[in-house]
Parts: sequence; structure tokens; C-alpha cells
Amino acid sequence: MFAHLPFSKGGWGGIRNVWGVMFRYIVIEGPIGVGKTSLTKLLAKEFNARCILEKAEDNPFLSHFYEDRKKYAFQTQIFFLLNRFQQQKEIAQLDLFNQVTLCDYLFAKDRIFASLNLDDHEL
Repeated sequence: MFAHLPFSKGGWGGIRNVWGVMFRYIVIEGPIGVGKTSLTKLLAKEFNARCILEKAEDNPFLSHFYEDRKKYAFQTQIFFLLNRFQQQKEIAQLDLFNQVTLCDYLFAKDRIFASLNLDDHEL
């Protein structure tokens, strides 16, 4: 299905790129609405990988954030930060060396969102 991708299934459950480098934790990152989750799900199925997805639909502040970014940025940010932290904490308990993990967000991106949307006193 993904024969055109420069990756192959490596030994011990990893994904190997064309240079022979083995990856076990891969992030699909990009702007909202470009298909990160769909691509992550497809790749996870193709490579029999653990799939970690951002739970944007669970964020009760997100719809309010789109209506009034300044007012709801902090609540939206904190919800995502805590949710991502919990997910990362859970996968840290798993053996990351035996299964590939694909994720549709980059935990470090949280800082970018915060710096773009929060006031200095909220950072």
C-alpha cells in the first residue's frame, strides 16, 4: 500500500528508512485539518504500530477557543497539555523497544501553541 514511501518494516518491530536508520517512535505533525490523524491511522495499520491520537474532540474548550481565542486560549491549552502528558506518561510505561509507536501530535509543539495564543502572564 505504501510502497512509494522510503520506509520498510525493519526487524524487531521497527520502521527502517532508506538509510537503514531504525525508528520506533514516529510523529505525524502539521496544521489543523490536514489529515494527520488519518495518515497516522493508515501508517499504524500498515506497520502494525501502536497508534496514539490527540483527543481534540474531548476538549470542551476547543469550540469556544475558535469563537474567542483570547478568552479561551489558556483553558484549551491546559486541557491539551494535560491530555498529552497523560498519554505520554502511559506509553512511557510500555516497552517502546518492542513496538513502533505512531503519534499524530508532537508534545513539544505545545510550547509553540502557548507562545502564539497566551499572554505573557499566562506562560
